[in-house]
Amino acid sequence: MPYILISTQIRLETGPTMVGDEYSDPSIMNYLGAQKTTMLGNNFSEYHVDEPPRLVLDKLDKIGFRVVSMTGVGQTLVWCLYKETSNTL
Repeated sequence: MPYILISTQIRLETGPTMVGDEYSDPSIMNYLGAQKTTMLGNNFSEYHVDEPPRLVLDKLDKIGFRVVSMTGVGQTLVWCLYKETSNTL
Protein backbone atom coordinates (compact mmCIF):
# COMPACT_ATOMS: atom_id res chain seq x y z
CA MET A 1 0.00 0.00 0.00
CA PRO A 2 2.05 2.97 -1.21
CA TYR A 3 -0.28 5.84 -0.13
CA ILE A 4 -1.33 7.02 3.32
CA LEU A 5 -3.57 9.95 4.28
CA ILE A 6 -3.24 11.45 7.73
CA SER A 7 -5.32 14.29 9.14
CA THR A 8 -6.11 16.31 12.23
CA GLN A 9 -8.48 19.08 13.21
CA ILE A 10 -6.83 22.54 13.25
CA ARG A 11 -7.85 23.10 16.86
CA LEU A 12 -6.33 19.70 17.77
CA GLU A 13 -2.93 20.03 16.11
CA THR A 14 -1.37 18.38 19.18
CA GLY A 15 -3.42 15.23 18.53
CA PRO A 16 -5.20 13.00 18.00
CA THR A 17 -4.14 12.30 14.43
CA MET A 18 -6.16 10.14 12.07
CA VAL A 19 -3.73 7.80 10.31
CA GLY A 20 -5.78 5.36 8.27
CA ASP A 21 -9.07 3.79 7.31
CA GLU A 22 -10.39 0.28 7.82
CA TYR A 23 -8.41 -0.95 4.79
CA SER A 24 -5.03 0.36 5.97
CA ASP A 25 -2.02 -1.95 6.28
CA PRO A 26 -2.24 -3.46 9.79
CA SER A 27 1.55 -3.65 10.15
CA ILE A 28 1.90 0.10 9.52
CA MET A 29 -0.97 0.87 11.89
CA ASN A 30 0.72 -1.31 14.54
CA TYR A 31 4.05 0.48 13.98
CA LEU A 32 2.30 3.83 14.53
CA GLY A 33 0.54 2.51 17.65
CA ALA A 34 -2.83 3.29 16.08
CA GLN A 35 -6.17 2.22 17.49
CA LYS A 36 -9.12 1.35 15.26
CA THR A 37 -12.32 3.19 16.17
CA THR A 38 -15.82 3.57 14.79
CA MET A 39 -17.65 6.79 15.63
CA LEU A 40 -21.28 6.45 16.63
CA GLY A 41 -23.45 6.74 13.51
CA ASN A 42 -20.64 5.97 11.04
CA ASN A 43 -20.60 2.75 9.04
CA PHE A 44 -16.79 2.82 8.65
CA SER A 45 -13.75 2.63 10.93
CA GLU A 46 -10.69 4.85 11.23
CA TYR A 47 -7.30 4.45 12.88
CA HIS A 48 -6.01 7.20 15.14
CA VAL A 49 -3.07 7.92 17.43
CA ASP A 50 -2.91 10.38 20.31
CA GLU A 51 0.31 11.94 18.97
CA PRO A 52 0.50 15.19 16.97
CA PRO A 53 0.88 14.99 13.19
CA ARG A 54 4.55 16.03 13.31
CA LEU A 55 5.49 12.92 15.28
CA VAL A 56 3.42 10.71 12.95
CA LEU A 57 5.12 12.27 9.92
CA ASP A 58 8.53 11.63 11.52
CA LYS A 59 7.66 7.96 12.10
CA LEU A 60 6.40 7.49 8.55
CA ASP A 61 9.54 9.17 7.17
CA LYS A 62 11.67 6.59 9.00
CA ILE A 63 9.98 3.76 7.09
CA GLY A 64 10.26 5.42 3.69
CA PHE A 65 7.09 7.50 3.26
CA ARG A 66 7.38 11.00 1.79
CA VAL A 67 4.85 13.84 1.84
CA VAL A 68 3.33 14.32 -1.61
CA SER A 69 0.88 17.08 -0.71
CA MET A 70 -0.75 18.87 2.19
CA THR A 71 -3.92 20.95 2.33
CA GLY A 72 -6.49 22.43 4.63
CA VAL A 73 -10.11 21.39 4.17
CA GLY A 74 -12.40 23.47 6.35
CA GLN A 75 -11.07 22.93 9.88
CA THR A 76 -9.05 19.83 8.90
CA LEU A 77 -5.38 19.52 7.90
CA VAL A 78 -4.63 16.62 5.53
CA TRP A 79 -1.29 15.14 4.40
CA CYS A 80 -0.88 12.63 1.58
CA LEU A 81 2.23 10.44 1.79
CA TYR A 82 3.70 8.01 -0.71
CA LYS A 83 6.23 5.19 -0.44
CA GLU A 84 8.12 3.86 -3.44
CA THR A 85 7.61 0.16 -4.01
CA SER A 86 10.07 -2.22 -5.61
CA ASN A 87 7.59 -4.06 -7.83
CA THR A 88 9.12 -5.39 -11.01
CA LEU A 89 7.12 -6.76 -13.92
